[in-house]
Amino acid sequence: MSQRKYFGTDGIRGKVGESPINPEFVIKLGWAAGRVLSGRGTNKVLIGKDTRISGYMLESALESGLSAAGINVGLLGPMPTPAIAYLTKTFRSEAGIVISASHNPYYDNGIKFFSADGFKLPDEVEKAIEAQMEQPMECVDSDKLGKAIRVADAAGRYIEFCKGTFPSELSLTGLKIVVDCAHGATYHIAPNVLRELGAEVIEIGTSPNGLNINEEVGATSMQAITQKVLAENADLGFALDGDGDRIMMVDHKGNLVDGDEIVYIIARDALKSGRLNGGGVVGTLMSNLGLEVALGQLAIPFARSKVGDRYVMELLNEKGWNIGGESSGHVLNLGVASTGDGIVSGLQVLTSMLRADMNLYELRQGVEKFPQTLINVRYGSASVPIDSDEVQTSVAAAEQSMGEEGRVLLRKSGTEPLIRVMVEATDESVARKWAEHIADSVRKVTAQ
Repeated sequence: MSQRKYFGTDGIRGKVGESPINPEFVIKLGWAAGRVLSGRGTNKVLIGKDTRISGYMLESALESGLSAAGINVGLLGPMPTPAIAYLTKTFRSEAGIVISASHNPYYDNGIKFFSADGFKLPDEVEKAIEAQMEQPMECVDSDKLGKAIRVADAAGRYIEFCKGTFPSELSLTGLKIVVDCAHGATYHIAPNVLRELGAEVIEIGTSPNGLNINEEVGATSMQAITQKVLAENADLGFALDGDGDRIMMVDHKGNLVDGDEIVYIIARDALKSGRLNGGGVVGTLMSNLGLEVALGQLAIPFARSKVGDRYVMELLNEKGWNIGGESSGHVLNLGVASTGDGIVSGLQVLTSMLRADMNLYELRQGVEKFPQTLINVRYGSASVPIDSDEVQTSVAAAEQSMGEEGRVLLRKSGTEPLIRVMVEATDESVARKWAEHIADSVRKVTAQ
């Protein structure tokens, strides 16, 4: 695959006001996307955003560019990323555009696209948009300009979709649930979904002001929800990130339940109810070895992809499986939704709890997490020291010593000049010892 100039693994992202996240670039991006997408059917594109203050500016810029290309625009307002994927499909739109930087701070923002079928835009379409960006911008004739409308019932439609993924014979009546929406795009969605299904809901992170998204709340900052679950004596809590595509949970004892455990719970329920159909589960290189062992005990096949939900999706499609995810809380169940959906994943865990007549603490006991030590080693040389003989010798020694009771992952960071040394083992002191041993060898090679 040839290198793309603007699109990364999850769209285009950066600091607001700096290229490419500025009005000039985004108008051109909207126009280029409109040119590539025009004439493919309905001539309509949906735009949704999270709660960052910069969303207003970027939404207007995209709308202008698309209109100049002759594309009609449906403005969804603040909506979770998975909602935009769903609505793009149900409105028979050419594409859906999400303005969000997910779990990043408010001063970042990004733009990503969904295709007409609710999946991430294919690589070849992203490349075509980039190629169009190199052309001079031209406006269509006035009688062919695109129109823009606000889609008034977008939130209600998505709330009904989420509720529709929860079995009609079950109810959340009697459950007290804390919901943390990270002051992000689910603030007006998640609490309503759970209340309408019968739960008593306690909200945090549901007062966005444009600047507080992900600030000490949400799936990347679990202290607030953990304290709230314990203080309110709640049955559980779930925390979403700024754009609602990932979830982390807390049981009634205040224990964190991460993406690995959520994937296990969903897969176990699918197996018991006959919905797994011989399929397996996809994790990533960072998924805890405990997940692999727990799935193995259920005879559920397991495969690892590169880090990133895009790669989890690719491997699921390759194998014809439905369930996968990352420990960070991106969970995919393609039998239910076309992309990672924090609310829907949470509902699937609640479904499993009710079917098994177990609380979340009991349900997560199936996964015994291996202790994990992660050490980041900064390097300054042009060559990355992973492949040196000295480093590989230390890795081999660790793997031989631990056997099947541990594993080593050595990878280069995609965003910083760091080598990530991760060791898992059944014994925490063993994991720490070998991680430090390998990190020392990386430092020694780096210093040469």
